[in-house]
Amino acid sequence: MQDMKTKSIATATATALSVNVNKVALIRNTRHLGLPSVTTAAKRCLDAGAQGITVHPRPDERHIRSQDVQDLAELLRQYPNAEYNIEGNPHHNLMAFVETTRPHQCTLVPDSTEQFTSDHGWSFPADTEALKPVVAQLRAWGVRVSLFMDPDPTAMAAVAAIGAHRVELYTESYARAYGTADQDRVTALYAQAAQAAHQAGLGVNAGHDLSLHNLAHFVAHVPGIAEVSIGHALISDALEMGYSAAVVAYLDALGAERVSP
Repeated sequence: MQDMKTKSIATATATALSVNVNKVALIRNTRHLGLPSVTTAAKRCLDAGAQGITVHPRPDERHIRSQDVQDLAELLRQYPNAEYNIEGNPHHNLMAFVETTRPHQCTLVPDSTEQFTSDHGWSFPADTEALKPVVAQLRAWGVRVSLFMDPDPTAMAAVAAIGAHRVELYTESYARAYGTADQDRVTALYAQAAQAAHQAGLGVNAGHDLSLHNLAHFVAHVPGIAEVSIGHALISDALEMGYSAAVVAYLDALGAERVSP
């Protein structure tokens, strides 16, 4: 199974960096001044070498707003080698955003409206029938489909069977285990999940609580990670380092030697 809208992005790293700008919007929303600017943040990250921008618009607009989705889509048109990834729950407000902006990738996430942040992946076979028409519609729009998944090797064939192109491995449990006695066991589980995904014909993305502290180890030990989506940690680092320096630091971390799928 091949990815749709695959681009020939010239990059020194094997794994693309997509910057999630939700936290920039969260800070902006505490005032009515439009500061900090979400589009300026995205532009500076792209100019520094980030290969994509991610947003997760939620129905309550607690951070990314409808206008942000449109403004970022317009910005990304100025960066033909960068990708736009919109993520969220297809049973909430996600599909309308995808239909109007046609991003390169849509990441389906099973979060509820009350959740503080995404905290679990889709469940198979329980979610199969609900996701089938959604995946079919996204494919018809020419959008790459990625499913947010826990590191469960046994689920990957079922994800491929409904037509998804990729999975995004939910990495919070890896981040919690990193630096502890459980690190190697948990990392091995992610490696097994990634390998199972590749064997099923899926591309593999990853995201949630990845940081400069744990990123290099992850991509060095989990095979064939096509893209990482990083927001909270990178934007936090950017508060101290600046956007450009933060992006360069994350790209350097992604330049670590890695295993092949």
